[in-house]
Amino acid sequence: MDNKFPVKRSGPGSNRSRMLKNIVFITLVALIGLVLLGVTNQSTSLKEIPLTQAVQEANAGDYSKIVVDGNQLDITKKGEPTATLKTFTEPNATLKDEGFNYSKVAIQAKSTSSGYDTWLTIGSYIVIPVLFVGLMYIMLRSAQGQGNQALSFGKSRARLYGNEHKKATFSDIAGSGEAKQDLQEVVEFLKYPKKFAAMGARIPKGVLLVGPPGTGKTLLARAVAGEANVPFFSISGSEFVEMFVGVGASRVRDLFAKAKKNSPCIIFIDEIDAVGRRRGSGMGGGHDEREQTLNQILVEMDGFEQGQNVIVLAATNRADVLDPALLRPGRFDRRVDIGLPERKDREAILKVHFVKKPLAKTVDLDSLAAKTAGSSGADLANIANESAIIAARNGHSQISQSDVTDAFERVAIGPERKSRVMNEKEKELTAFHEAGHAIVGHVLPDSDPVHKVTIIPRGGTGGVTWFLPPEDRVYTSLVEYKDVLARALGGRVAEELVYGADRITTGGGNDLQKAAEIARDMVVNQGMGKKLRDQVFHVDEGMMLERMVHEREYSDETAKVIDDEVEALITEAANRARAVIKANMSHLKALKEVLLEKETVEGEEVELLFKGATMPKAAALY
Repeated sequence: MDNKFPVKRSGPGSNRSRMLKNIVFITLVALIGLVLLGVTNQSTSLKEIPLTQAVQEANAGDYSKIVVDGNQLDITKKGEPTATLKTFTEPNATLKDEGFNYSKVAIQAKSTSSGYDTWLTIGSYIVIPVLFVGLMYIMLRSAQGQGNQALSFGKSRARLYGNEHKKATFSDIAGSGEAKQDLQEVVEFLKYPKKFAAMGARIPKGVLLVGPPGTGKTLLARAVAGEANVPFFSISGSEFVEMFVGVGASRVRDLFAKAKKNSPCIIFIDEIDAVGRRRGSGMGGGHDEREQTLNQILVEMDGFEQGQNVIVLAATNRADVLDPALLRPGRFDRRVDIGLPERKDREAILKVHFVKKPLAKTVDLDSLAAKTAGSSGADLANIANESAIIAARNGHSQISQSDVTDAFERVAIGPERKSRVMNEKEKELTAFHEAGHAIVGHVLPDSDPVHKVTIIPRGGTGGVTWFLPPEDRVYTSLVEYKDVLARALGGRVAEELVYGADRITTGGGNDLQKAAEIARDMVVNQGMGKKLRDQVFHVDEGMMLERMVHEREYSDETAKVIDDEVEALITEAANRARAVIKANMSHLKALKEVLLEKETVEGEEVELLFKGATMPKAAALY
C-alpha cells in the first residue's frame, strides 16, 4: 500500500537542475557582453583631422609613428603611447605623393592578419549568432514554463502525503480519547470497506472536526490516514478561492479527480469555514466565487457518482457559520467535537512534549497540568518550548522546576518588564491596587484562590493578581460570576478608599473593561439578569455583517433594560468589594508592605497574611 501512489517532491535534484540553468544563462550573457566589448574596443573611434594638417605636423616632427591601414592613417603623437588621431589619403596615393617626409616620422604598415583580429572576426560572425540563439532558446523555454503555470491555474494545490517514513498514528496523540474512538470507525471504513458493504452500510462521505484552535484537529486527521495507511490530500479552505471566477470550482473538481484515482484515500480541508460559510449571508468577498466553490464541493461530496471510497475530513472552530447543506447527512455525516484537554490529558500532552528534552526529575508535571486549566495542546507545547529556551538562556544542563514555572507564567500572563521604572508613589499605588484584588478574591466564598500577586509589570499590565481554579470546571454559576466581578473591581475600589474618590487612576481601566464584558455576557447571553431572567439576546458572532445591516431582534426599551441590568451588576460588585476592603483594611496594608519589599508574593504567603480576614454581611449575596 505504501508504494501505491506517487509522491512528487521537490528535492535536491530539482534545485541542482535549476541552479545549473541559472549558471548557463549567466555564462551566455557574460560571453555576449565580452564579445560585444571586444568589437566595441576594436572599432574605437580616433579623432579625425584634415590630411593637410597631418602633413604639416608630421614634417614638423610632432608625430612619432604613422600606421598605414589602407587609405587610413593612424597617428601617434610624440609622448603618447597609442594612436589618438586619424586621417585619410586619396585612393591609390602614396605618402610621398601626399607630401610626407619619411625622415621626420616613422612609417609602419598595419599587419593584415593578427590573431586578435582573427578571434574578433570569428566572434563577430560565429560566436555572437550562436550565443544569441542559445539565449533565445532559454527565454522561450522560460516562457513555455510560464504558459504551463497559467494553464495549471485551475489545478488543485493540495499536498499529497502518505510515503513518509514516520507516519502519525493515534498512539502519537496524547489525550482526545473520545475523538480518537469516533475516528477509529473512519479507519475501519477505509481499511475494510467490503465488510460494511456486505451489510448494506453506506460509508460516510465526510467527517467534520470541530474544536477550539490548537486542540490537534489537523494532527488527528493525519493520524487517521496513518492508521488506515492510505493517501492523504491536505489543503486549506482559503486555497480554493481566487479573484477569478470559476477557479475555486475548477480546483475542487481537480482535487476530487486526483483523490478518486488514489482511492481509498482521505481529503483534509483545513479551516473549511473560509469557503463553506452560509450562502446568502453577504460574507466572503462581495462576489459569488466562494458560493460557486461551495456548490462544487456539495456536488462532489454527494453527486450522481457513487461508490467512491474517498472520505473528506474537514476542520473548523466555527461550525455555527457553515452552510446547512454542507452539514446534512450524505455530506458531512459525522461530527467529532474536540474540546480543550482535561487535567489528565494535559499531563499526558506535557509528557509528550517534554520527552525529548532534558527534564530534571524534580519537575512536577502534574502540578503544572493542574495550573494550566483551559490550555490547548498548542499552549502546552509552547510552555514546553519556552521552558527549554529559558533553561538554555540560564545555562542549565537540565530543565528545572523554576524554568518550567517561569515559562508557564510567561505564556499565561506575559514576560516580566523589570526595565520599566516606577517611582515610589506609583509602586505604592500598584501595591494597594493588587492587594485590593487579592483581599476581595480571598474573602468571597465562590472566588478562585490567589495563586500569585506581583507589582512587577508583566505584558501590558502594571502588576498582576493571579487567581487559579483548584479544578477544571464545565459550568459557571451566578454567584461565581458575581464574585469574579467583585474581585475585578477590587483594585479600583482599594485606590478609592486609600487615596479618595478624586484620586483614582487609569490603572484599573483594563479591569473595568473586563468587568463590563462579563456583566453584559451574563445578561445578554446567559439569561442571568434580574428583570430579564431566563431571556437571552445572543447574536451569532459569525453573522457580524448581518447584525450590522439588519435591525436587531429586540426593541429600544429592551436595550435600555439590558444597560440597566449591566449597570446594576457592576454597582453591586463595587459595593461588595468596598465592604470587604473596609472590613479588612489591616490585611490590605499588610500585603501592601510585603509587596513593596518583595515585589512578588506567592499564594501560600498570601494565605498567611490574610489569616483572620472576615466576610462582612454587606458583601454577602441574598
